Amino acid sequence: MAEDVSRMPLMTDDVASQLKEEFARLVEPVRLAVFSQALADPESEQVRRLVEELAAIDPRLTVESYNFVLDKEKVESLGIARIPAIAVMGKDKDYGIRLYGLPSGYEFGTLVEAILDVSRGDSGLSDETRAALMELPRPVHLQVFSTPT
Repeated sequence: MAEDVSRMPLMTDDVASQLKEEFARLVEPVRLAVFSQALADPESEQVRRLVEELAAIDPRLTVESYNFVLDKEKVESLGIARIPAIAVMGKDKDYGIRLYGLPSGYEFGTLVEAILDVSRGDSGLSDETRAALMELPRPVHLQVFSTPT
């Protein structure tokens, strides 16, 4: 009898244990809004499952699942441009952090760090960097692109 791969955990017990230690540093609750469309994009289902597994590790993490096509109001209010997407938000504040695609490899670490930063309510930038950013004449939309290697 073939094993149902869709029911197997995406994270190993070792990874979940390491994340439990990392998430012990959470200060405030974090909301993870997942935008997907499972029928049109198979990767969407993996992203949703991964985020649900993360939230199962610590009760301060909550998951909100949205359908990219049906939940247009939420898609627009959070500025979601494509799927699969994860919006990493504080309890009452949206810092504008969006991750697109399946966060695997180094991108997974980026997701974990984003969760920790949002929980602290602080980016970790130095005072000097913050002062330099305040001097910018207009808002900047920063996007970082990476590819799995």
